[in-house]
Amino acid sequence: MGRQLFDMVTARRLVLDLLKPYDPDVVTTAEAVADIDGVDGVNVVLAENEEEVQNVKMTVEGDPIRVEAVYETIEDLGAAVHSIDEAACGERLVEQSKTPQD
Repeated sequence: MGRQLFDMVTARRLVLDLLKPYDPDVVTTAEAVADIDGVDGVNVVLAENEEEVQNVKMTVEGDPIRVEAVYETIEDLGAAVHSIDEAACGERLVEQSKTPQD
């Protein structure tokens, strides 16, 4: 799905894999996304430090989260979304269920 299709998409939770520069730091990055209307909270966890960049996992929760606004803010900070690892949409948050394969 191309990013332009996110214009009107909303979610209650997003878990994103990001590649970001060292500057701004993870606190500034989390705060910038937390300031978006509809976002209730953000968690950023450092996954790996590389020579010039950091790989981080960002969890965003809110009601509703405007996906396009999150992408724009991340890009304005010089970071890039590698993947959406989880998305929760609808009237309530639904947690992943364990299956025998897990």
